Amino acid sequence: MTQSSRPRNRTGGGEGGGRPDATALLAGRFGLSAATTGNPRIATGDVPAWLERVRHHGGFAVSRIPFAALDQWSFHLGTGNLGHSSGRFFTVEGLRVSGGDWGADGFTQPVVNQPESGILGILVREIDGVLHLLLQAKMEPGNTGLVQLGPTVQATRSNYTRAHRGGPTRYLEHFTGPGRGRVLVDVLQSEQGDSFWHKRNRNMVVEVSGDIPVQDGHRWMTLGQVHVLMGTAHLVNMDVRTVLSCLPLGGGETLGDDLPGTSADTSFHRALARSLGPGARAVHDELELLSWLTDLRTDSSVSAGLVPLRGLAGWRQDEDAITEESGTRLKVIAVSVRAGTREVTQWTQPMLEFPGQGVAAFVVKRIDGVLHVLMQGKAQPGICDAVELAPTVQCVSRNWEEVPPRSRPPLLDHVLRAGRARVRFDAVLPEEGGRFYHRDNRYLVVEADDDFPATEPDTMRWVTLNQLKTLMRYGTYVNVEARTLIACLQSLWPGDR
Repeated sequence: MTQSSRPRNRTGGGEGGGRPDATALLAGRFGLSAATTGNPRIATGDVPAWLERVRHHGGFAVSRIPFAALDQWSFHLGTGNLGHSSGRFFTVEGLRVSGGDWGADGFTQPVVNQPESGILGILVREIDGVLHLLLQAKMEPGNTGLVQLGPTVQATRSNYTRAHRGGPTRYLEHFTGPGRGRVLVDVLQSEQGDSFWHKRNRNMVVEVSGDIPVQDGHRWMTLGQVHVLMGTAHLVNMDVRTVLSCLPLGGGETLGDDLPGTSADTSFHRALARSLGPGARAVHDELELLSWLTDLRTDSSVSAGLVPLRGLAGWRQDEDAITEESGTRLKVIAVSVRAGTREVTQWTQPMLEFPGQGVAAFVVKRIDGVLHVLMQGKAQPGICDAVELAPTVQCVSRNWEEVPPRSRPPLLDHVLRAGRARVRFDAVLPEEGGRFYHRDNRYLVVEADDDFPATEPDTMRWVTLNQLKTLMRYGTYVNVEARTLIACLQSLWPGDR
């Protein structure tokens, strides 16, 4: 069925013509923050230098070490799994996958098994009538540059319950217990399904009133400032991006109609604004999308399960790495860390290292004046629900520009070869730095050209941003790479900066 012949929802993208007044009010408050880039507490242009000062004065250092030098980590005698003596934090185990695109033979690889859910939390407070976000200069051993902009709280359950016997997690009391602030966002979201096993984190936004101490390494910033910073490589970490993607953002039923001018660029921003709004005219209504995704999940033939790391077929272990025999896939390595400002100032741990740079891209299109995103239903072995909504193009952890065209994923060339006028966002952004060593992806938002096919593949659907945000309120519908791209796309609104 072609895109033009599909039924269209004319009453609000599946939300019944509107959303509750409280949600609309909150979306407007965040919309005002997104439109504000001035901040006397820290100028946007001064943030990179602030992060560099934190890095310089923090006594941070990360070095590769052999597995034998790991402290309190060891390989289990029976399974060969790599774990901590406390039984907490995480383990590195084997994963066996078959079915789906991987066929009957499938593949094997190491995977991080971290069954506990952490907290990724951002405190917000109204200052001079504008919502500000409390962000921290966060050091993680796998970060390029070591220090990046992180949420107020970014901690695993093992860390914030102090299994490491280190210091307390700052600001945790605002997110847990009876004394926490007003909860604006609270949802479990999945993490990288190609390298975590069933990993989810609690994404939270909590509003506080009155003054709270701003501790070292933290700054109040507007959403508009963070949106500007999003376009700089290795600056805003993955955990900030996933939380920001969950925010309601907008400003009313006629959102986008008051943008000045008639240029093509303004037209794009109008379409983006309408896509965020509750009254967007969508190609598919919410029930259609849910039924399509449920079909994909039900029909998925992917089988995945944990197996012992020892003897993993096609993998070998040396004194300082576990690698695949071809040397083209991820590695398990070990590092020693010094971090003067962390709850624990020195430790060792295993990490996953990835070859090359991946690509994650949205192809977007204006349909009836509303920006739509072409989402794919993508199976990944480590997620809980078989299939989640993913970017139009998602091919991570490899230098895909060097791969022969016949072996590239569908639509990869469409986004990599797009003319400058069609590229709305393009930045190299980091992935999770606590478990992955220098892993990043090139994130792109590309507007479809006139020759882009009108027919949707069976595994793809055109979706508005408002529909994506509605689904994200319930978790595990939209994968982490797509959530980063949602944050990137909404960073382009409003379009008058």
